[in-house]
Amino acid sequence: MTDFPFATIGFDLDGTLLDTSGDIAAALNRVLAEDGRPLLPLDQVLRMVGRGVHALLEQAVQATGGGDAGVVERLHPRFVATYGDHIADHSRPYPGCIEALDALAARGVTLAVVTNKPEALTLPLLAATGLLPRFACVIGGDTLGPGAAKPSPAPILEMLRRCGAPAAFVGDSIYDVQAAQAAGIPAAACSFGFSAVPVATLGAEAVIDSYAELLPVLEALRPIRV
Repeated sequence: MTDFPFATIGFDLDGTLLDTSGDIAAALNRVLAEDGRPLLPLDQVLRMVGRGVHALLEQAVQATGGGDAGVVERLHPRFVATYGDHIADHSRPYPGCIEALDALAARGVTLAVVTNKPEALTLPLLAATGLLPRFACVIGGDTLGPGAAKPSPAPILEMLRRCGAPAAFVGDSIYDVQAAQAAGIPAAACSFGFSAVPVATLGAEAVIDSYAELLPVLEALRPIRV
């Protein structure tokens, strides 16, 4: 098909392509328990996901008795190691995700991942779930250096530089929507992800409730800026 409006579609990872909730929560709670802290329920953990590992640990420390920046720095390598060892025990693509990616590829669309998860965790996760070969570029939260993760538009602009425009972005959080729009491209928000607030309030150009809706929604969107 030649009338598809986008040359590139970018995707967030956690809560968008993959349901990683079980593995993230399990790793976080292992680290908290080892540090003598109480465990956190899954729904509370998911509200902390989206800004990367450091922000996740900052929130988890504050929710389990508090501590200074040194506590977060101490727990950071332990979490990365623990999560890395169990990165895809339970994580799976959302229903219909693979079919949607296949349909986009059949239209000649270039696919990309832009996530706030560090590259050292992103690439093994995509490989373990069989998704890595599908993406022309993968941009992690640390790919561009400090301060350049979503909601900064920098990683979306880098995606455009590597993969081409016009493009749209699919994510589940306010950080995804803000980054995409600041980079001048439309965002489709997933209601089935990890957003801490109702997805309808994020200001995305579209909302999808399942991957079955993705292609029709994208076909109805138009680029904000080429």
